[in-house]
Amino acid sequence: MSFYNDVILPRLCHLSMRNKRLVPYRERVIGGAQGCILEIGVGSGMNLPFYGYGVHEILALDPAAQLIDMAREAPYRRELPVRFLAASAEEIPLEDQSVDTVVTTWTLCTIPKAGAALSEMRRVLRPSGRLLFVEHGLAPDESVRRWQNWLTPAWRRISGGCHLNRPIRAMIEAGGFRLDRLQTGYMPGPKPMTYMYEGSARPK
Repeated sequence: MSFYNDVILPRLCHLSMRNKRLVPYRERVIGGAQGCILEIGVGSGMNLPFYGYGVHEILALDPAAQLIDMAREAPYRRELPVRFLAASAEEIPLEDQSVDTVVTTWTLCTIPKAGAALSEMRRVLRPSGRLLFVEHGLAPDESVRRWQNWLTPAWRRISGGCHLNRPIRAMIEAGGFRLDRLQTGYMPGPKPMTYMYEGSARPK
């Protein structure tokens, strides 16, 4: 499995994240980022070109060294300081209240201890900071949920730990955040994989 995880999976992640249908979500979520940014799960750097001039630094975190290497080559404003952190979201190597915005896009599904990661995100955010997110997760329709629950054990093994059935809203609120914006709905594609949660939250 190490060859698959180390070589094949990073490339599959990169290809799946190139889906053009994800671009409007990136534009909306990344467009709200301001100040010093911590991006959780930078992956191959697909979000980096979307950061605007209100951003003065990006701390790009990912546990996969192969994906970080790919992200270093992503197109973005080279005058924008980007510091890559090869680390887990469950133990973010930053000081308390040190960032203005935390960004997570299609990442909470894969973090083994997502609750611990959200608590870490809250710890490093300034009291006035925001969590900006777009994630796929548990659908409201019972028939789709059944498929999500049935598929998830096998899906996790081939997709780097991705859960199709995580209750994103409840997870964010349990992590110490209060939502100030949330939009949900299906994007085009297979319903078990495409129920989206998009919004922002602030530390309680």
